Amino acid sequence: MKPETAAFLHKAREFLDKAQGMLAGHWPDEAGRAAYLAGLHAAQAFLFERSGEITKSHKQVRAEFGRLIKNDARFDAELRAFLGRTYDLKAIADYETGPDSQVSAERAGAAVQAARRFVGSVASLIPGNGDPPPAPDSPKR
Repeated sequence: MKPETAAFLHKAREFLDKAQGMLAGHWPDEAGRAAYLAGLHAAQAFLFERSGEITKSHKQVRAEFGRLIKNDARFDAELRAFLGRTYDLKAIADYETGPDSQVSAERAGAAVQAARRFVGSVASLIPGNGDPPPAPDSPKR
């Protein structure tokens, strides 16, 4: 695993811990945002490991990661939708005002659980981070 990849995964796990703490502290907006950022950093780790380049914009990370996992059976519909769905929570927390400008504790809790699953799934695909499953089109071991 490349050092930059490890740094992105470390950051993803830090955001998972922050999200859990914020949820426990009754800060659902912050927990939803941190859940998204955990997933974003995990996706950046995966992209960097494959390309050796840092993808910085949220939009580029979501688009490129989505393209790469589009037909990968290891990512179900919930995992494929994770970055887009939780980006919406980040946008609510960061930019929305008015009556619908709050992230509910239920949505934040679901996002934190999904983030744990997402980060774990992405990490399992990175060599040197456990025994990654074979690629979808390679023969089974």
